[in-house]
Amino acid sequence: MKSLIAPPRAALAFLLLCLNTAVHVPILLLFALFKLVLRFRAAQVGLTRVLMAIAASWVAVNSAMMRSFTPTRFHFEGLQALEQRGWYLVISNHQSWVDIPVLQMALNRRVPMLKFFLKKQLIWVPVMGLAWWALDFPFMRRHTREQIERNPALRLQDINATRRACAKFQYTPVSVMNFVEGSRFTPAKHARQTSPYRHLLLPKAGGVAFVLQTMGEMLHALLDITLVYPGGRPSLYQLLSGQVPEVRLSVRLRELPADLIGRDYQEDAEFRARFQQWLNQLWADKDAEIERLQESAGVATPAA
Repeated sequence: MKSLIAPPRAALAFLLLCLNTAVHVPILLLFALFKLVLRFRAAQVGLTRVLMAIAASWVAVNSAMMRSFTPTRFHFEGLQALEQRGWYLVISNHQSWVDIPVLQMALNRRVPMLKFFLKKQLIWVPVMGLAWWALDFPFMRRHTREQIERNPALRLQDINATRRACAKFQYTPVSVMNFVEGSRFTPAKHARQTSPYRHLLLPKAGGVAFVLQTMGEMLHALLDITLVYPGGRPSLYQLLSGQVPEVRLSVRLRELPADLIGRDYQEDAEFRARFQQWLNQLWADKDAEIERLQESAGVATPAA
């Protein structure tokens, strides 16, 4: 019976998500046009807050539909200490495309909207490019290592361009999101990396270090998020069709070490080693946190 119900349930949920988007996005784009025309600071700040409220409404409706139309049980820990007026760096393990709607559900209206660093070319994506711009997603033109080796000045160009893009965050709180593994976890990737962590891929330090170098002085704290799906890593279809029994998420609010902010990860070998040691310890703690969350859901951890 569950297998028969799953496809129509997924179709209905997807239709409702599309309908919600069709309602919210035109309103968002209307205010985005006002923001494009009214360039003085007071208007920019005020319109940014309106746009964030529209985006928060879109996420809230999506989350309510997922709670109402699926039997999935969502268990969230550590949300009490969060503030909507804070400036955060957010890191998380990455297992599935389901991670993003789950993170949005857990953090919506508890912290500023999650924002990702986007490639400059994505601003030309129809509709969404303007929406991302309106919501102050930072666009950046990252040069390859080979390009920087040929022209070292490009590194400083990347940093300065990112700082200019993020300058508006001093007036509007922000949560900068980074999936530190750089890819979704799979057993094959885990084996290929010979990762020392039981449940995680190797952390990639460069992205986090770049955020702390370019805008670390704005950030108040680190949100260290751990996601677990006790029934196995799900697809978005499985979530919408009601085949995900349970989701567990924990948030740990951590201080950002002052000596890791504003430093050049690429050029300073001593700092790079210290930064990697700090991140590796966070990842070892996260590996243990995954086991704790699994045990709390009644999932036995396989013997090593």
